[in-house]
Amino acid sequence: MKTYPDLIACEHCDTVYRRRQLASGEAASCPVCAAVLYRSSRLDLDRWLALTVAAAIVFVIANINPVIRISFQGLSNDATLWQAAVALDYGLVAPIAIPAAMTVIIVPFMQISLLGWVLIHARRGRRAPGFAAAMRMLVALRPWSMVEVALLGIMVAVIKLSGYMDVAPGAGIWATAVLMVLIVLIAKRDLQDLWQMTERRAPHDEVAA
Repeated sequence: MKTYPDLIACEHCDTVYRRRQLASGEAASCPVCAAVLYRSSRLDLDRWLALTVAAAIVFVIANINPVIRISFQGLSNDATLWQAAVALDYGLVAPIAIPAAMTVIIVPFMQISLLGWVLIHARRGRRAPGFAAAMRMLVALRPWSMVEVALLGIMVAVIKLSGYMDVAPGAGIWATAVLMVLIVLIAKRDLQDLWQMTERRAPHDEVAA
């Protein structure tokens, strides 16, 4: 199926427009429904890839290091993000264990992996194998990444538990905070730019996203 990377459709009213180059800080809006179509970004391809690699490193740090350390009467225990998700599998809150693991760990991992895959190939001026499917998946994953919600929940738990026992933040919580910022920077950028960046050397049989 032929693709048209120079065209963009409004997500709200389906009106189709031809994309044009925007100056820094500009945004294109739909005249029909006033929705924002796309924005310019100062994040070029090299910086985008560098931040994605940084997000991958921070993701590993956030998942292998404890987010909090709890001490009570001489006993202490550490909890990582994975352990926190597993702990939800007990009692009345068990139904939210899988969604919690998905939105805090699995979805960010998929976002970073897929984005890294397409960006590495885009930097070489071509589309990655499975480019269209990866682009569709990246768009679908955006609403399900909730690292900021997890960080807020951890902070609330630290504050509440500190009244009953000694609670100290671990390296994982700081890595999670950095990951939250990096995920916003790399995953919220306009993905349509990747179609234009890789258009010239794209295979003719690429399936449209």
